Amino acid sequence: MRLYDSRAQASTDFVPLVDGAASLYVCGPTVQSSPHIGHLRSALVYDLWRRWLSYRGYAVTLVRNVTDIDDKILDAAALGSTEQWWALAYRVELEFSAAYSAIGVLAPTYEPRATASIAEMRDLIADLIDRGHAYPAADDSGDVYFDTASWPDYGQLTRQQPDEMVAAADADPRAKRNPRDFALWKGHKPTEPGSAAWPSPWGRGRPGWHVECSAMARRYLGVAFDIHGGGLDLRFPHHENELAQSGAAGDAFATFWVHNGLVNINGQKMSKSLGNSIYAAEFLAQARPLVVRYYLGSAHYRSTIDYHDGALLEAEAALERIEVFLGRADRRLDGTRFAGSGVEIVPVAFGEAMDDDLAVPQALAVLHDTVRAGNAALDNEDLPALAIARGHVLAMSEVLGINPLSPKWRGGGSVPAERALGSLVESLIADRNAARAAKDFSAADRIRDELSAAGISIEDSPSGSHWSVL
Repeated sequence: MRLYDSRAQASTDFVPLVDGAASLYVCGPTVQSSPHIGHLRSALVYDLWRRWLSYRGYAVTLVRNVTDIDDKILDAAALGSTEQWWALAYRVELEFSAAYSAIGVLAPTYEPRATASIAEMRDLIADLIDRGHAYPAADDSGDVYFDTASWPDYGQLTRQQPDEMVAAADADPRAKRNPRDFALWKGHKPTEPGSAAWPSPWGRGRPGWHVECSAMARRYLGVAFDIHGGGLDLRFPHHENELAQSGAAGDAFATFWVHNGLVNINGQKMSKSLGNSIYAAEFLAQARPLVVRYYLGSAHYRSTIDYHDGALLEAEAALERIEVFLGRADRRLDGTRFAGSGVEIVPVAFGEAMDDDLAVPQALAVLHDTVRAGNAALDNEDLPALAIARGHVLAMSEVLGINPLSPKWRGGGSVPAERALGSLVESLIADRNAARAAKDFSAADRIRDELSAAGISIEDSPSGSHWSVL
């Protein structure tokens, strides 16, 4: 397997620290507001990495944190009149969990909240002070800063020189030795709720955002682990600062850095200021969750997705080709000696694509080629080839989390309009079958023609009449 390491800026062989195991730390959400489609895309990317690593035989440990104490959360809570910051954080966390689950993102091995690791953060900060890489503010504010000038490797992740970097904007610069120094601990302010502060040697306060992830990664994965992941927008300053403070504390930290691309809307960056954010709930209301998963997972994980009107319809059509083939194959193979005979293993070409930095677009091309070959085998009554194609399609779609026959998707997720369409079509099919039984072939043909004109295909087989959307 090869992956693109953002620090090396090159594709490199994946060699884990422990044979047969893979450890991943992924920056999860800061739970100050509802999830948008960019959050769904990022979580899905690392779900795909996890599924493929597992398929290749690795025992995967995936840690995805929840940042539940942060300036943004306190600011969002301050805008309301009654909701406490911790209640807001928990409510929004549940929204994220529900959205992730809806598109089939597997639960992480561990999902720590930042507020549950305050002691580990204080220990890490104290260690950095002792090593000469951090300092308490001289103004008695209780703030503690990382001394970027003390760490020669600062900037190695994004390949920036310190004098090229923008100033850190996460704390008041008055007590900083250098404008690029970033906050490790933030002293409590009178305007902040008392519940948002913890005791420390430097006074009551709370951790800075960057130190949270370093402490949680160390706690759950140790001082060294395989892959650190997150959105491309986190490379600087968040991941750069994580790498610096963990390295300065003596931790090897992550061997590989993986970053997923972002989501644009009609060619524009998605942002609150532009008012073009699409939230997960409204996105999931536009299509089946399985379709949403297919769409968000179909691009290469490092590319930018440009969402446009009609994109979900295209994903629905592509997914239906897989669903229709599996339905046809199962009906034809049912009762034959080939039923269930196809080994559920991915083809070599699919594996090669996924091994090449998780090249999902190329892997999907193999999947759809196999669907076409399977339909040709069915039309030619080549049942052995049909069974093999069915097994390959099931294996590939299962790895990608889009197997329509899996318990996650089977029989669920249909929207009211789809249920209504299904009811109407089934009623018309029943009328057509009744007409055929009565030898009223003119009425039967008329019903079939009306359905065809509406984009509904009817397939008659020994097991009955089955329909699909053309």
